[in-house]
Amino acid sequence: VQLQASGGGSVQAGGSLVLSCAASGLAFSTIDMGWYRMAPGQLREMVAAITRTGSTEYRDFVKGRFTISRDNAKNTVYLQMNSLKPEDTAVYYCNTDPPRSHYWGQGTQVTVSS
Repeated sequence: VQLQASGGGSVQAGGSLVLSCAASGLAFSTIDMGWYRMAPGQLREMVAAITRTGSTEYRDFVKGRFTISRDNAKNTVYLQMNSLKPEDTAVYYCNTDPPRSHYWGQGTQVTVSS
């Protein structure tokens, strides 16, 4: 299994980014997926999740700003991030929901400057 996250970068507060995660080696359309992040010195935490049928849930700290979506035909899950804040700075990962320890990839760095 490979979960390759991409799309990170450096933006100013208030800016936007779209993260993508390409999945291979698993029956993607049958699996619930999630985006997670880990900030320096902190534990990894869930940001948003999407079921195999498209139902979504968000942590309070991203509600109204981030949108998770998926394209089962492309085996890809996305995270649209708007109104970014400096506290959103972290490495962002995708994984199944719940996450499986051996599925963590490299992640993609998001840096938000004030």
